Amino acid sequence: MSPSYLYDAVRTPFAKIGGGLSTHRPDDLAAHVLRAMLQRAPSADPAAIDEVVFGNANGAGEENRNVARMAALLAGLPTSVPGTTVNRLCGSSLDAAMIASRQIEVGEADLMLVGGVESMSRAPWVLPKTERPFPMKDLQLANTTLGWRLVNPEMPGEWTVSLGEATEQLREKHGITREDQDAFAARSHQLAARAWEEGRYDDLVVPVAANTRRGTDIVRDETVRADSTAETLAGLRTVFRAENGTVTAGNASPMNDGASAAWLGSAAAEELLGISPLARIAGRGAAANDPQYFGEAPVAAANIALERAGIGWGEVSAVELNEAFAAQALACIRQWEIDPGIVNAWGGAIAIGHPLGASGLRVLGTLARRLKAQNSRWGVASLCIGVGQGLAVVLENEEAAG
Repeated sequence: MSPSYLYDAVRTPFAKIGGGLSTHRPDDLAAHVLRAMLQRAPSADPAAIDEVVFGNANGAGEENRNVARMAALLAGLPTSVPGTTVNRLCGSSLDAAMIASRQIEVGEADLMLVGGVESMSRAPWVLPKTERPFPMKDLQLANTTLGWRLVNPEMPGEWTVSLGEATEQLREKHGITREDQDAFAARSHQLAARAWEEGRYDDLVVPVAANTRRGTDIVRDETVRADSTAETLAGLRTVFRAENGTVTAGNASPMNDGASAAWLGSAAAEELLGISPLARIAGRGAAANDPQYFGEAPVAAANIALERAGIGWGEVSAVELNEAFAAQALACIRQWEIDPGIVNAWGGAIAIGHPLGASGLRVLGTLARRLKAQNSRWGVASLCIGVGQGLAVVLENEEAAG
């Protein structure tokens, strides 16, 4: 088995729903980050790319018809470069990286472009077809932006609760208070704002030019609020329960638009790209549990990935855990029994945003850069996934290996 490496990663700024990226089609956003990857590796021959693998959670709108292939064509890659799209909901782009790394390790590829994209602003309403023609009743549109839709009636009701209600059940299970959640959410905003000011994202984020006369260039994440505090967040009303609720818009990730991409390759890709790898893909893990407890599925996934990497939590110096909800992230951190200070040190999704299909590579790319900045050896990137799944990848910064 050959090792697989992460050579570089970028993302767009993550924009709020209806915000600065809402006029951009998702396939255009995907093509934008692919072009950025090519520009950052000027010695790369696009014809040498073995495949493009992209993650996307919706697939019902302008990203339909295999957005990986569409983005590759729009980005000007040769028509000989194949592309495939992966849907594991919130984990889609991390899954794309995991799939590509396996292809590299078994010798099927030397150079892969992976990525993820989501436009929650442009997610369409869908109207299901009727079982017979000319029905004499009203039909209902389904919003494809987030969560369950067109639910199979055979699915148990306890599994199909909203993501927010599922999080309320999870925080009850683990005794997580509203105060815990608001404090965690405020930390996310404060750390993200500081990271931007310190230039941590300068090499990770590629601006997106305005495509309308009234628009402006998007250069930073739109949902980071530097002035957030636990006290201000405590004033927000709960969303999913009228009584005994704790989950608010402030301690949950927002809905966003954005795209991410990365170069993955074998050792031979260093010569192909003309750049050195950031980190080695050292372990992968996938796990599943009851759908209503989706938020804690990363616990098992990360433990599996660590075991496959041959290390334990005591050797991990950095964790990037997607913050779908503050309660969900806290449930994972407490079960791993790790220092919370190593988690999302440059802010997390509550502040930065969570465009579903793009988030996996955001956490992976950020993790690789954090390991370099800290001169640390081992890190874990992980996400929870709706319907009860979790993914995780262990990275090794070989330059820090003693």
